[in-house]
Amino acid sequence: MTSEKTPAAGAASPGGERPPAPVPPDPIVPAISSAERLALAERYGLTKMGVRPPLWAYVKDVASRWAFIRVLGTASAYARNQNTYLGQLWAVLNPILNATVYVLIFGLLLDIARGGVENVVAFIVIGVFLFRFVEQSVNGGAQSIAKRTNLIRSLHFPRAVLPISNVMSHLTTLVPALVVMCLIVWSSGYMGENDLVPVTWEWLLLVPAVALLWIFNMGLAFIMARVVAITPDLDNVISFVLRFAMYGSGVIFPVVRYVQELPDALQVWLGPILEYQPIAVYLYLGRSSLMDEEAFVQDPTMWILGVIWAIVFFVAGFIIFWRGEERYGRD
Repeated sequence: MTSEKTPAAGAASPGGERPPAPVPPDPIVPAISSAERLALAERYGLTKMGVRPPLWAYVKDVASRWAFIRVLGTASAYARNQNTYLGQLWAVLNPILNATVYVLIFGLLLDIARGGVENVVAFIVIGVFLFRFVEQSVNGGAQSIAKRTNLIRSLHFPRAVLPISNVMSHLTTLVPALVVMCLIVWSSGYMGENDLVPVTWEWLLLVPAVALLWIFNMGLAFIMARVVAITPDLDNVISFVLRFAMYGSGVIFPVVRYVQELPDALQVWLGPILEYQPIAVYLYLGRSSLMDEEAFVQDPTMWILGVIWAIVFFVAGFIIFWRGEERYGRD
C-alpha cells in the first residue's frame, strides 16, 4: 500500500509554490457601553476634544498656564520690532511722535487751552500714551485668534491664553514708555508759560490706574477676539470705532468742556456719557495722578468707576470668549 504524506505548513508544494501561512483567529473584543467608556475616561482624567469645558475648570486651566502667558507675551513684545534698526526703541518713539503731532496741531494751531486746560503738553501726552495702550490691545485682541489658526489647530490649550498674552506684550512695551511719559510731563513745566509740575506722592497712583486699564483692556481683547473670529469682516470696522473713541474720550482735547456749549437737553444725557465712559475715566485717573491742575483733582468717584469698569469688562469679556471656545480654529 502506498502512503500519502500531507506537506507541512509553510512547506513548498511540488509545483514550487509556498502555501499561505495560516491566519490566527480574530481576537474577541468585548463590547463596551457608552457609560463604561465615560467611566474609564473619568477614571484616567481624559477629556473629550472640541467641547467647551465648564467655566470654573476653564478658569483654573488658564491660571495654570500663567508662566506660558508671560513668556509668550514678552517674546511677542521683543519680536515686534526685532527686524528694525532701532529695535525696541520704537516702543517709545511711536507714542512720542504721535504725541508731538497732536501737540503741534491741537495745542499750538488750534489753541486747545481755550477748553480750560493749562498744561496742553501734559494733557495730550498722557492721553496719547494711555490711549495707545487701549488701541493696541483692541487690535491685538482682534487678531489673536484669526492669525493663530495653525497654532490653535496643532495644540490643545485654552484659547484665552492668546488674547491675554497679546495684552501682556503691549503692557511690556508700555512700561518703559510710561517712564518717558512722566519725564515729558515733568519737563513740560519748563515749556512756554506753563507752571512747574511738582513731583508728589500722587504720581504713584499712576501704577493702580494703569493696572485697572490693563484689566479693562483684557476684557476688550476677549470681546474683540470672539467677535472677529466669528465675523472677520468686523476687523475692517475697528479702526473707525477707535478713531471715534479717541475723539469722544478726550484724548487730545477736553470733550466735556465743549459739551457745556450744547443745548441743555443734550447736556443732560450726553455729558455724563462722555465723562464717565471707561476710556475717559482711565484718562482722568492718569491725568489726575500727574497733573497739578484744578480740573484734575483726585476724585474717589472716578476711582470707584475705574474699578467697576475693569471688573465688568474683564468678567463679561472672559465669559463671552469662553462661550465660543469650541468654535475657534474651526470656523
